[in-house]
Amino acid sequence: MTNFSAGIHAQRLFIYDGAQTAQYGYYNPDQIRGDVNYGTASNPKVWVMEEFKNSENNHLGMALPKGKLRFYRRDTDGHLEFVGENTIDHTPKDETIRVYTGNAFDVVGERKRTNYHVDSNQHWMDESFEIRIRNHKKDPVDVRAVEHLYRWTNWKLIQQSSEFNKKNAQTIEFPVTIAPNGERVITYTVHYSW
Repeated sequence: MTNFSAGIHAQRLFIYDGAQTAQYGYYNPDQIRGDVNYGTASNPKVWVMEEFKNSENNHLGMALPKGKLRFYRRDTDGHLEFVGENTIDHTPKDETIRVYTGNAFDVVGERKRTNYHVDSNQHWMDESFEIRIRNHKKDPVDVRAVEHLYRWTNWKLIQQSSEFNKKNAQTIEFPVTIAPNGERVITYTVHYSW
């Protein structure tokens, strides 16, 4: 086990990936497009991730071996408090590492489909979603609401309540800040054509 010195800066991320798609087990895009209920089950868990750069400026900058990472933060009294752990793979220096450390217990999400229309003869589909994220903390939180646009490869958002970032060909993120004891509602409609 390797121990590192204090002073490593890690950013805490809250990620809400609200669709429970692992339960379907489809491998073919036609099956995904054809299943009316695909991606409509909601996952309430908001993930807590720790992200840091493996650089000399961050008191690292060396090849990190595969193994377990434990994260600690100083509380208001200056004592170390354990905030989570997970394993990483072998990681070269100067790479960014993102590690899942658990689920938030005071930030929750809810996702539901609000509209669905398909015209198979014209080869298009519109699907609308509402995402609600509630913050029960005393401080504001920044959350990235991740949406996977898996129905088909040709898509465009025709309505959205918040700005989004395209992460890859079929994944977008809505970065939102939620006030203390507040809620944020994100809505969007995606148009697929094939």
